[in-house]
Amino acid sequence: MPNKRSFIGTLVAIAWSFVGLRRKKDFDVDADGAFNPVYVIVAALLGVAVFIGLLRLAVHLALS
Repeated sequence: MPNKRSFIGTLVAIAWSFVGLRRKKDFDVDADGAFNPVYVIVAALLGVAVFIGLLRLAVHLALS
């Protein structure tokens, strides 16, 4: 079993996944269980908050 990713490592892996740029080797490591499920949930909530914030900013700038 591979070493678990740190919280920062999880954030980086998820950020690269959002962009669509992941190496096959990294994906294979993640698929083998390198992610801590709690870190993934927290990272997802942070990602959603940032995404909504950027959308609100874009709308605000478009309407002003």
